[in-house]
Amino acid sequence: MVSIPVHEHAATHDVTNQPPPLAPYDASEDTALLEGLRREGAGWAEEDIRRLGLRSGSAEAQEWGEQANTHEPVLRTHDRYGHRVDEVEFHPSWHHLMRVAVTEGLAGAPWADARPGAHVARTAGGLVWGHTDAGHGCPTSMTYAAIPALRKEPELAKVYEPLLTGRAYEPELRVPTEKRGLLAGMGMTEKQGGSDVRTNTTAATPTAEPGVYTLRGHKWFTSAPMCDLFLVLAQAPGGLSCFLVPRVLPDGSRNTFRVQRLKDKLGNRSNASCEPEFDGTVAWLVGPEGQGVKTIIEMVNCTRLDCVMMSATLMRKTLVEAGHHVRHRSAFGARLLDQPLMRNVLADLALESEAATTLTLRLAGAADRAVRGDAGEQAFRRIATAVGKYWVTKRGPAFTAEALECLGGNGYVEESGMPRHYREAPLLSIWEGSGNVNALDVLRALRRQIGAADALFGELALAQGADARLDAAVTRLKAQLTQASEAGARRLVELMALALQASLLVRHAPPAVADAFCATRLGGDWGHAFGTLPDTADLDGILRRALTSGP
Repeated sequence: MVSIPVHEHAATHDVTNQPPPLAPYDASEDTALLEGLRREGAGWAEEDIRRLGLRSGSAEAQEWGEQANTHEPVLRTHDRYGHRVDEVEFHPSWHHLMRVAVTEGLAGAPWADARPGAHVARTAGGLVWGHTDAGHGCPTSMTYAAIPALRKEPELAKVYEPLLTGRAYEPELRVPTEKRGLLAGMGMTEKQGGSDVRTNTTAATPTAEPGVYTLRGHKWFTSAPMCDLFLVLAQAPGGLSCFLVPRVLPDGSRNTFRVQRLKDKLGNRSNASCEPEFDGTVAWLVGPEGQGVKTIIEMVNCTRLDCVMMSATLMRKTLVEAGHHVRHRSAFGARLLDQPLMRNVLADLALESEAATTLTLRLAGAADRAVRGDAGEQAFRRIATAVGKYWVTKRGPAFTAEALECLGGNGYVEESGMPRHYREAPLLSIWEGSGNVNALDVLRALRRQIGAADALFGELALAQGADARLDAAVTRLKAQLTQASEAGARRLVELMALALQASLLVRHAPPAVADAFCATRLGGDWGHAFGTLPDTADLDGILRRALTSGP
């Protein structure tokens, strides 16, 4: 037998040229985010955002995100005795993530906070806490968005709003008014129509009690079935209407909410999405009969903002991962971060990430001022949120793919976490209306919303004269508006989004960032992939700002 020396055998297992674990790190170490937080009126929340950023980047919280996605939700339709329960069981890590999110005010809390900037602070909190897991952002987003719709029925709002704005996470299904905090979901789409909700067939039948109905029908894509309450669209005698459906009725009995199956989704594995059936399901009317879309549209506006925020979060998270890897990995005799082409790729990604984060916080600022009665911000919010939802979520998948590629083969392995982010990214351009739906919604706002176009161009005018490429883009945009058509809606909205992002960067970002963005996104000095910034771009300046731990 040949004897192999121990030291020679062990040497094959030496690990070199691999980056150390990223965690712990500070998810709030993002200059663009902190500057936007202060600029949009929520500087008072900076200490909390920094604290949450440290917790988000901790090894414990990062492990929660991994475990919640590895151990997926399980549907339990019946208990051991055969009673229908329709419950979804989650891994403990899911509950840890949810408890922090709700306690930190990332669900309905801003609606009960009178401080200017409360909605901005929540959005910034989502931008940092979202570094853990994207899936649990769904129920917190819907809970946040349910409140303005519920206010269409003041008597219901009086009962449920204090609980939806609470900071207590109690996941057990109980009588809603016996809990300290509630979560809300929504059920709008059906299999025959999808986004065309006016084709819904779920029927709402009035009972003898005013405002109370029974529902019969199905929903095709209802996320977070473990929520306490749902806002649901159904056909009442007066037309499509909005209803409040509690999982547990006031007498303690289970409302009929039969979860037929959980969706097997591309991404978003930690969260449960389902197909529920209603059969004699008790529901309360929210808003007038026949005004269901009008009632629930405010909920949609809020969740669309969160789609932008979640896409920006994924961009920042994957940029941080890529930056960490290339700082510690060497190839062909040099650190990846020191190699010119890799620096070009990272800088290009950094531009996209900062533009997304800056726009997200501007939209959050508009939302905050809109709910406080600013008519100009209401008009801006209406059009700019749809523009941002279309563009930022569209950029997400390409961005995460490029960030993954920075890790090479390591990024293609599940253990890196990058495949999870990559699978998640497409959801955000589909949730609350795919690209076509949002592009057409922008046209609708331009044609029907008084002051929408003026609000958009008023915002762009704040940067007038600062960059010739931006000025030329605004001129092109005005010309395109005169001949806007459905077939050209995407082209129009893309130019709107780029001009809006450029105007914000020109006003608020350093010259290195603003000049490179305008040169590439508006000036045409750019290829078709990330990493094609021109030689004139200040890569060092861009990277120093984006990778704040510094090369």
